[in-house]
Amino acid sequence: SNSEPIPLCVDLDGTLVKLDTLHQALFLLLRRDTASILRIPGWMLKGKAHLKDQVMRRVTLDASVLPYHQQFLEWLRSEHTAGRKLILATASNYRTANAVAEHLGIFDEILASNEDTNLRHGHKLEAIRERFPAFAYAGNEASDFPIWEAADEVILVNPTRAARTKFAARAGHVFIEQRPVARMFLKAMRCQQWLKNLLIFSPMFLAHRFTESASLVRATIAFFAFSLAASSIYVLNDLFDLSADQHHPRKCRRPFASGDLPIAVGSLLTPLLVILSFILCMFLPLSFFFTLLAYYALTTLYSWRIKQTAIADVLMLAVLYSMRILAGAVATGTAASVWFIEFAIFLFLSLALVKRMSELREMENGFGQDNTHRERGYTIEDLPLLLAFGTASGYIAVFVFTMYLGSDKVTRLYSRPDLLWVFCPLLLYWITRMWHLAWRGRMQDDPLAFAARDPQTYLVGALGIAAILFAI
Repeated sequence: SNSEPIPLCVDLDGTLVKLDTLHQALFLLLRRDTASILRIPGWMLKGKAHLKDQVMRRVTLDASVLPYHQQFLEWLRSEHTAGRKLILATASNYRTANAVAEHLGIFDEILASNEDTNLRHGHKLEAIRERFPAFAYAGNEASDFPIWEAADEVILVNPTRAARTKFAARAGHVFIEQRPVARMFLKAMRCQQWLKNLLIFSPMFLAHRFTESASLVRATIAFFAFSLAASSIYVLNDLFDLSADQHHPRKCRRPFASGDLPIAVGSLLTPLLVILSFILCMFLPLSFFFTLLAYYALTTLYSWRIKQTAIADVLMLAVLYSMRILAGAVATGTAASVWFIEFAIFLFLSLALVKRMSELREMENGFGQDNTHRERGYTIEDLPLLLAFGTASGYIAVFVFTMYLGSDKVTRLYSRPDLLWVFCPLLLYWITRMWHLAWRGRMQDDPLAFAARDPQTYLVGALGIAAILFAI
C-alpha cells in the first residue's frame, strides 16, 4: 500500500560499519601472508572488483566484532521490526556483505560487489534503481552523492563535511558517532608509552652529567626522535592487529580497531612519524641514527613475527628496552654502564613476563581473548612457568644491583655509596608487588601503564632517586 515505507538501502563501509572492511582485510592478509604484497599490484591492475574478490577469498572478517555504528544500528533494528524492507547495498565484496547480513539478521536483500563488478558510484545506483523505483539511502561520503540525489529519502551517517553541507537540508535522519580527531591521534600514537623512553636520560643521569645543558638538549632531542619512531611502530602494529584487537575487551577500543580513525589515515601516519623522527636525528651523532634504525628494524620484526613466539618475545622486549639506554649513551656521548645494561635486561625481562602473566590471567578468568585470536605463543598451562621465570629474573636484577654496589665504580662516582643500599629493599618490594598483583589478576596487560598510574610506584621511585642524589 501507499502507506508502506519505501525500501531503505544501507551502505556498509563508513556507514553501518565505522571502518573500511577492505583496508582491514588487506592488513589481515599481509599479516598472515607477507608474500601476498607481491600479488596485490597485479590484482589492482585487473580492477578494484578483482582486488576485493582475491583478498576476500583468502581472509574472512569476523562480522560479530566489527565496529558497528550502534545508534544507527539500533534505529535499523526498529525499522526492521516495524516491517520496513532493508537492503544492504555496498561496494564491499559479497562475502563480507553476506557475513554482516547473516550476523545482524535484519536485511531482506544484499547488493554487493563480485569478481567482475565493483558496486560503487554509478554501478550501485543502477543496481538499486533496477530493483526499487523509490528508495531511501543511508551513506556517509562523496561517493554516495549521486545515489542521494536520486533517492526519495536521504539518511546521513557519520557524514563528511561536504556531505553535511550538500544534503543536510534533505536529510530525514542524521546519525553522528564520532570522537575528537586530535584525541584519537594522540591515543593512536600511545603518547603515554613515551615514558619508556625516559631511559634515554639514564646514562647522562648516572654519569652525573645532568647539569650539562648540551647533554640535556641532545638527550631531549633523542627522546622525541625515539618516541616518534616508537609511535610509528605502535600505529603499524595496531593496523596489523586490527582483527585480533577487535576480539579483545579493551583493545577493541583502540582508534583503528574501533573505527574512530580511518585505517587509511594510519597508513599515512606511520611514514610521517618516521620522517619526523629521522629529521630530529640530523641534530644528533650518526651513531644515534644507526641505533634508532636497528631499534626500528627489531621492533618491526617483533611486531611482525617474534611476538607470536613464546620466550623469544619477552627476550626481544628486554633487548628493546636496553637499546633505549644505548641510544641515550650515544646521543650524549656518555659511556653506557655495563652494570646498568645487565640490570635493565633482567628487570625488563621480568616486566615483560608480568605482561604475559596478566594476559593469561585475564583469559583464565574469562575477561580476555581466547587463544584463537590472541596470536601469542602461551597458554594458561604456562602460568607457573611464567611466574618462576619472571620472579627469578626480577630478583636477579636486584642481585646485579647489589654486585654493582660492591664495585670500584661506585666509590668513584658517589661520596656516600652506602645510601644506595636503600634502593635494594625498595626495588625488591616493587618487583614482588608487581608479581603479586599479576598473579591475583589485578593488573592490566601492560605493567608500565599500570605503574604510570600507581601511587606506590611514584613513592618508591621518589625515595630511590632521593637516595641516589644524597649519595652523590
